[in-house]
Amino acid sequence: MLGHLRPAIILLVLLTLLTGIAYPLAITGLAQIALPHAANGSLIVADGKVIGSERIGQNWTSERYFHGRPSAAGRGYDAMASSGSNLGPTSAKLLDRVKQDVAALQSDGSAAIPADAVTTSGSGLDPDISPAFALLQVARVAKARGLDEAALAKLVTSSVADGAVGEPRVNVLLLNMGLDRLSSGGNG
Repeated sequence: MLGHLRPAIILLVLLTLLTGIAYPLAITGLAQIALPHAANGSLIVADGKVIGSERIGQNWTSERYFHGRPSAAGRGYDAMASSGSNLGPTSAKLLDRVKQDVAALQSDGSAAIPADAVTTSGSGLDPDISPAFALLQVARVAKARGLDEAALAKLVTSSVADGAVGEPRVNVLLLNMGLDRLSSGGNG
């Protein structure tokens, strides 16, 4: 009986070492060499302090900053509860939330509301918004900061990332960092 079990046990140990230890370490090492910024979480550091990640949205609530998409993750951008809401198109709860969001955005006099301004992403942690949603917020942010709307709109358009895949997008964290530089008189 031991003669039958020994090859199975040896194979189990070898495959565990290969696929559970050697392969993950090799891939991690290659990622650190080829793409160290992405492999380490795409962290943004300012003044020696990590202020966020380019890949995970944050809950911006101040009128002085651009806001991200609504989040279905926990209490808003809670990475421990990353997921969609599971509310379907016939959900009364979803419809009520979207109506409230549309009404709040239209109180500024905006007619057209971009879809990403009132819908959550699949993860609930989307760091990006559409250029249309960013431009929709220019008047609010300019008023709160006492900035020229044209200068702020220029900052938004210069922050648009047009990748090889997907729609044009604006990273909210990077845009708000540029906003802080612009407000402080920097080259933002």
